[in-house]
Amino acid sequence: MAKDVSASETIDLDSILKQLGAFGKYNIVNYALLLFPIFLAGMYGSVFVFEAPDITYRCEISQCEDVNKSMWLEHAIPREKDNLLSKCKQYQFIGNYSQNNGTCSERDFNKAVVEECEKYVYSDEDSAVKDFNLGCQNWKRTLIGTIHNSGLFLSLPLTGIISDRYGRKIALSIACLMNGIFGFIRSFSTSYIMMLIFEFLEAGLGAGAYSTAFVLAMELVGPKGRVFGNTLINAVYVLGLMSLSGLSWWLQDWRLQIRIIYAPAFLGFTYLWILNESVRWLLSKGRHNEAVDILKKAMKMNKVDLTDDVLSPLSELGDVEDTKSKEVAPKEEENKSSFTQALKSNIIRKRVLVCSFLWITCTFVYYGLSINSVSLAGNKYLNFMLVAFVEIPANFACLLVLDRFGRKRTLITTYVLSACLCISLSLLPKDQKWLPLVIYLSGKFSITVAYSSVYIYVSEVFPTNVRQSLLAVCSALGRVGSTLAPLTPLLALYYDNLPAIFFGSMTLVASALVFTLPETINVPLPDTVEEAEKLSRRKDVKDNA
Repeated sequence: MAKDVSASETIDLDSILKQLGAFGKYNIVNYALLLFPIFLAGMYGSVFVFEAPDITYRCEISQCEDVNKSMWLEHAIPREKDNLLSKCKQYQFIGNYSQNNGTCSERDFNKAVVEECEKYVYSDEDSAVKDFNLGCQNWKRTLIGTIHNSGLFLSLPLTGIISDRYGRKIALSIACLMNGIFGFIRSFSTSYIMMLIFEFLEAGLGAGAYSTAFVLAMELVGPKGRVFGNTLINAVYVLGLMSLSGLSWWLQDWRLQIRIIYAPAFLGFTYLWILNESVRWLLSKGRHNEAVDILKKAMKMNKVDLTDDVLSPLSELGDVEDTKSKEVAPKEEENKSSFTQALKSNIIRKRVLVCSFLWITCTFVYYGLSINSVSLAGNKYLNFMLVAFVEIPANFACLLVLDRFGRKRTLITTYVLSACLCISLSLLPKDQKWLPLVIYLSGKFSITVAYSSVYIYVSEVFPTNVRQSLLAVCSALGRVGSTLAPLTPLLALYYDNLPAIFFGSMTLVASALVFTLPETINVPLPDTVEEAEKLSRRKDVKDNA
């Protein structure tokens, strides 16, 4: 019976990548190209935080707005939490503006009756809240982020299918183009509904750029280079986050900011012509000559001469491409969907479910802590930058611990640590000033290590021919967390530390689920479902040894 000849059956690709060097000139050039859309993704993923931030506003008292506010404002608006003037309430106006000769005073308001605002007076702060009159409609304000992140339910599987079927660079180029088109149009929104539509379309058709670039980067290097590559990717993503906050602080204009950050996305479409395709993907598709050409190009750029035992199968691979593709053709008709075949495996299905929950937990806590950071005391832009900056040492910590202690032990430890730190926030006395920020940053540090570990871990437990698709499924389901995260500030309206308690509870559950997964430290990437299943059998053998 004829069967497909995968990379693993013909050559040991990981050994070739090892001889080429984890980060030679070829790798550096390609990584530099991939880091550009990742930097942009860092800004795109959280831009909604600065599109519609909560700003200062109050009820409009139309009869008194032209009068000196010191004479009536304190008597017109009740004070609420932290002794601040209410945003949504006013005392009943009982005065007669004409009889008062155009003046307002305490006697014109009945403090026994509190009413809802009908109109609002906004501060000079820039926000979609003011542009679309969203005063006292916090659910509409937070819904912007939820709609944006819900687009990932569409983009990640869609991009994954395109990537696994037509190629990584095609998927990446198309996603970048969609980011540029729909993100740029969003800056011209004339209504709240128009803004929501383009929030969804931009993320729904373009957010897969990050996951595609990540998979390309992971397939570019051997096992020893994956952790460092992952760390580099995450550090650049953090620079995107910090740049977003700094740019927002400087511009104070959400529409101009969107135009500035989305315009470079159009450059990503040129990757269709300048980026090299993944060798591992080409081999899995039987496009051996193209794979060989790219490997030879990498050898030349890295100035590496591969040994004869490696070069020989490479040469044979190019010679037999045509005959093998003819043998495989009938079988391709019988096995139209590698994705369906993979999901027939009980082991793979279990991994998809567990990895999806791990991803949900990471996105919920990671984005939740970032979004709620603007509510901390102090400058919201600096707070956001600090919470983002702490991810850089977290990613380097990830580099140190993943290859030393393994994926499972790292995940369990960081999930438990995140739970302890988040829950401890609810136990602190209210008069503490600096300690909550320290614990908050520590919580972000630990969940970042977990998130980085999950990203690389999930890319290691699935086979090559469906890696992007299954990673996309886990990531898409995981976006339940990032979709709900923008709504967590609403929980704080009922109890300040309620979001932190939710974060801690989920990370405890996730830590328990990690025990059901195999260890993948220093294990070559599986190319087939059978190789992926052996990871669990390998675990069982070790446990019984």
